[in-house]
Amino acid sequence: MVIRLLLRCVGILAVSGLLGSPAARSQTPSLNPAAPNQPGLATPPLPPRDTPSPAAAPRRTLAHPRVLLLQTEAADRPIVRRYKVRATVPDSLSALREVRDVVVALQGDAYLTASADELRWGRDTVRVRLYVGEQFRWAYLRNGNLGDGLMTRAGYREKLFRQTPFLPDDWARLQERILTEAENQGFPFATVGLDSVQLSGRDIAGRVMLKRGPVVMFDSLQVVGNTKTKKRFLTKYLQIFPGQPFSQQRVASAAQLLRQLPYLRLRAEPEIRFAGGKARVYLLLDDRPSNQFDAIVGILPNANADQTGVQFTGDVTINLRNIKGGGKQVGLQWRKTDAFSQLLDAQYVHPNFFGSPLEVAGTFNLYKQTNDFTTIQPRLQVTYPTARAGRISFFAEQRTSSLDFLKDTTVLPANLDSQYNSYGLAYAWANLDDLFFPHRGALLQLQSAVGTKTISQNIQLRPELYAGLPMRSTQYTFALRTERYIPVKRAGVLLLRLRSEGLLNPRLYTNDLLRLGGLNSLRGFNENQFYTSSFAVATAEFRQFIGADSYVFLFADQAYLRHDVTNDRFSDQPTGLGAGLSFRTPAGLFQFVYSAGQARSIGQQFGLSNSKIHFGLTSRF
Repeated sequence: MVIRLLLRCVGILAVSGLLGSPAARSQTPSLNPAAPNQPGLATPPLPPRDTPSPAAAPRRTLAHPRVLLLQTEAADRPIVRRYKVRATVPDSLSALREVRDVVVALQGDAYLTASADELRWGRDTVRVRLYVGEQFRWAYLRNGNLGDGLMTRAGYREKLFRQTPFLPDDWARLQERILTEAENQGFPFATVGLDSVQLSGRDIAGRVMLKRGPVVMFDSLQVVGNTKTKKRFLTKYLQIFPGQPFSQQRVASAAQLLRQLPYLRLRAEPEIRFAGGKARVYLLLDDRPSNQFDAIVGILPNANADQTGVQFTGDVTINLRNIKGGGKQVGLQWRKTDAFSQLLDAQYVHPNFFGSPLEVAGTFNLYKQTNDFTTIQPRLQVTYPTARAGRISFFAEQRTSSLDFLKDTTVLPANLDSQYNSYGLAYAWANLDDLFFPHRGALLQLQSAVGTKTISQNIQLRPELYAGLPMRSTQYTFALRTERYIPVKRAGVLLLRLRSEGLLNPRLYTNDLLRLGGLNSLRGFNENQFYTSSFAVATAEFRQFIGADSYVFLFADQAYLRHDVTNDRFSDQPTGLGAGLSFRTPAGLFQFVYSAGQARSIGQQFGLSNSKIHFGLTSRF
């Protein structure tokens, strides 16, 4: 018995690569017919076959259920019972698979000498003589030549490999982590194995040895394809510099980082060619139309009850991306939300600030509400883009709101002059298959900020009106946007979206509030119809694509909003429904949207007189 156990143990260690070449990489016990621990399972006797009569007509053989009987030693039966082996199998092949699975499971749980020694086929049964054996364990696993730092980063802990079960999967995972660390430090051809193996009874001891192989350095990036993007920009963006040690992680991250750029199309995964201790990375890229010019016109019923007819709104957007192939972006948007209100947004993005992976952006927002107030909101943001973790941003923002005109009043008005200085964090992550016309994937955006809000005295108001009013307070803001695109059959896409924003402050005024309503937020209502302190909008939209970038769609927007202003607090649940189409024309992407909505707070019901029509043209070049 001792000789048998020793031979079986040596055999399974050899199969696992423990006593063989140290180049073994994440190997697990095999069911090779030559393996000494599985003589019966590798070539079992065939089940008995009924000999048909020569005179009988040929007929189709049906699957024959069989009862599987495992014969083990009495002490091993509780162990085998844990694996819940099926007592009845539908056919002979399933019986072989079931036996194989239980043997592999036992070996994976440190019963390295487990085997199916004999199979006996009956007419309705399969009898298996199963040998379980002892559970092997680590006596110790010591560091050979790796260095403490590399072993620690690979997740090695001495207590995990001392007097614990010898699980092949754990050893394989440790090998993989060690090789990953070596690959990211300039040794892509490293191999790892177990050296100085000692077997004492059921205890296994050894040392981890690493053969690093030749050191490899990055040579350069080579861009293949029709793109104007400069190699210098890509080198900094991907952080792959000539002369640095090779890193497989940076190469693997390159594809994910490139897919985040809207102006590039990745034709294939990056390729690596090794020669003379150098690694040259080839990127197969093409430019895609991403510069944007939008012009949208809205036709709405006249908001002034004293006048008839309709009023026009507008939205003009210009976005220039990848300027001169350096990844810089400039954006400008102007919107006319009603007859007297306007909005202006400007943005500039500068990637690879001073050669670092950081992206610096500046934005400017101006909003003028009729003759009531003007709000100016500049923002400076620093973003660190990552391949798997998404984009992490830190920003500083200032929001200044000033009153334009005041009538004589003996009480504080609904709007006050104020300034809000805040600092915050933002996070964005996406795995969309296409940034412009996604068919599957998800998107997540989070933002939170905290700052101090200061109320300023207006010279048009008497100072005593501010008596007892706290002039400084702490304000919190948050925002959430999440989207999920689900393919439906061949060309359908179901979009599920949730968008939420909020302000937390004990004293809010109308010009502090968020604005909701319109084509880009809550369809079926006028632009900026609602002033809210917090809101959430859930959207379900079905798109039926009739081309690569053309589709018809139906949508439903359901919102919940709160208006928490001093002496004016209420909540509402507005609903927007509608349909539209979007299709490609020689001049650009044309979009038409028809929508209607109802909301209790403004007394609006579903109806043709309250419906909204939006149409526009988006040109990408």
